[in-house]
Amino acid sequence: MPIIAQNNGGSTIAPIAPGSYAARCYSMIQIGTITENILGTEKVLHKGRISWELPGELEVFKEENGPQPRVISEEYTLSLNDKAKLRKILQSWRGKAFTDAEAKSFDITVLVGKPCLLSISQKESKKGKIFSYVSGVSLLPKGMVCPPQINPSQVLSFDAWDEELFASLPDFIKEKIQSSQEYKAMNNDVILDIDGNPIF
Repeated sequence: MPIIAQNNGGSTIAPIAPGSYAARCYSMIQIGTITENILGTEKVLHKGRISWELPGELEVFKEENGPQPRVISEEYTLSLNDKAKLRKILQSWRGKAFTDAEAKSFDITVLVGKPCLLSISQKESKKGKIFSYVSGVSLLPKGMVCPPQINPSQVLSFDAWDEELFASLPDFIKEKIQSSQEYKAMNNDVILDIDGNPIF
């Protein structure tokens, strides 16, 4: 089930403090090909969402579940061109550059369950809200150990659809997925390009 290559709002939980954390990837979600407005320009982008847990940072979110790890997610364009943000993140995480052959088609789901050193920073939104974001991903330093994974692994892709997993996602993620070309095609909807012309 390959996926070839933001933080949740409305929460009362304090943002994750800036710093470096032992983390483990537990989720890869293929959002699909969606249209986004970037600096006033409509762009069609193939997007994915990567989520990490911080197993050393536990907090009780629901009493019945007991302590659970803090988690953080980021969306990336699923591109491995030379200047792509995802390529830089993955190369730092792997500790080595991509070969030309690897860069043509790399299944990012192989990183589910893999540990890393996650750099987390904070910034202020236009509405004045402070939120945390992933500013870097790299190999764990020698001698540093990441605790075992706590959350179950999640992989959602259009060629191996999991309706139960999809239904469990937050509404804002489901809405993005539902707006994608792949989701519409899967549900036999007409897909339009940015000029409003049917694609197929």
